[in-house]
Amino acid sequence: MLLKRIITASILAPLIVFIIFGLEPEWFSLIWGIVILLAAWEWTNLAGIQRVWVKALYLLSLIGFMLFIFLWTDFLELLTQIFNYPEVRKKSGWIEWTTIPPVLFWVTIMMVLHRAADSMLKTELKVKFKAFIGWFVLGAGWMFLARLRTLYGTELTMYFFLLIWSADIAAYFVGKKYGKTKFAPTISPGKTVAGVYGAMASSLLCVLGLAAYFKFMYSEMPWLVIMLFLVLSALTVQMAIYGDLYISLLKRQRGIKDSGNMLPGHGGLLDRIDSIIASIPLFYGGVVLIYILIS
Repeated sequence: MLLKRIITASILAPLIVFIIFGLEPEWFSLIWGIVILLAAWEWTNLAGIQRVWVKALYLLSLIGFMLFIFLWTDFLELLTQIFNYPEVRKKSGWIEWTTIPPVLFWVTIMMVLHRAADSMLKTELKVKFKAFIGWFVLGAGWMFLARLRTLYGTELTMYFFLLIWSADIAAYFVGKKYGKTKFAPTISPGKTVAGVYGAMASSLLCVLGLAAYFKFMYSEMPWLVIMLFLVLSALTVQMAIYGDLYISLLKRQRGIKDSGNMLPGHGGLLDRIDSIIASIPLFYGGVVLIYILIS
């Protein structure tokens, strides 16, 4: 299993790096959108949706949302032309406020899982509600990662991926070596408290690496920015851990081990991006706030 994971990761990692640095933001958004749609198909099984035509409508509604967000500025321009109200163009920044609902959702999930994981495991949600949750979190996951790449460039996008990857790797190996106390035994027996600490420590290393990089490239990086990124990175990793845990809970409720079998050794696509979709709204919102504070 470990060998398969390493082989799959060694193929995917360079591909993701190329997509981030080698493609224009529009192509990045398109490819990320395809990944989200494939994960959404897996989510329909997780939610218990059986009929193919319902699954198709589910994906079409997600595509409609993506197109609306992608054409957001064009939509505002159209409103400007229709109502002859140029001030509408200045409202494009309103979309940043949409980070609040997904962040609040994942913070709530994190708090409930921390305090009452067993009770949550026994609480079976209706199919429609599970489907809506999937639509909501996957749509937000696509939106904010696409905007991060478009508005804040390749470097911060790559930093986000490195943050999530390093946390995942650190959690696995630290947990294997030192893990004794289970983090959430009824939901994900493989996760340990030591693994969580390893993941959190990796966020510190990532921030130090980011600081060293910007110090080398741009001669200076204010300590305030370093400290803000340290806090943001730690919170992002914590959110990623609980995002992974929440998907594990849904899989356990459904009675399945993996969300799919697209990736050898890793399970489904949803199994690989659960940490990303849970943490990207918080990370993106944090980046926006940091830029506001230092500008």
